[in-house]
Amino acid sequence: MKKYISQATVDRLPLYFRTLQLAEEEGQMIISSEELGRQLDFTPEQVRKDLTSFGQFGRKGIGYIVAELKNHIGKILGLESKRRLAIVGVGHLGAALANYENFDSLGFETVAIFDVDERSVGYEINNIKIYDFKKMDSVVKHKRIDIGVIAVPEVHAQDAADALVEAGIKGIWNFAPVKLSVPESVELVNEDLTIGLSTLGYRLTQKEL
Repeated sequence: MKKYISQATVDRLPLYFRTLQLAEEEGQMIISSEELGRQLDFTPEQVRKDLTSFGQFGRKGIGYIVAELKNHIGKILGLESKRRLAIVGVGHLGAALANYENFDSLGFETVAIFDVDERSVGYEINNIKIYDFKKMDSVVKHKRIDIGVIAVPEVHAQDAADALVEAGIKGIWNFAPVKLSVPESVELVNEDLTIGLSTLGYRLTQKEL
């Protein structure tokens, strides 16, 4: 029986990974739960609780070995398996995602962009070729693409999702502010930018009261 891990704990794992990655790049060998917590604004107790959900990694009186813990978290997140991405939509958001350089360091490679505008087809963004939306099925299969990133207007999002599912995509990262319908076999993560911005607006408003 699988052990239940809260979504909040899972959501914090990439933050631990990124912090450990930076520490390793700076030559740091050991890190404590106190230091990890301080950098991420978590309590040391929260750090230890999160990490022990996946096993015993720390050494009492020493702390965590940076490289060892980073590799463990990378395996938990599946970052050791290179995942291939395709972006649907060549607008401002799609172009920004195509130009984002840090996907590769996390084990994700963007290998294709799809768009319905024939004038864009054949061009490249950050050395990533733009393909005709109608060719999605063959391109996804040929390039063995795992994840589709939806960066199209809300009205076209479900059509994009349907095409990705039909092409055999295993997961969808959706930036359109709409609830998508996908089979249970396809993992779906929604990235609603309006929520983060609204939360920031709320906090600023509360400070001004």
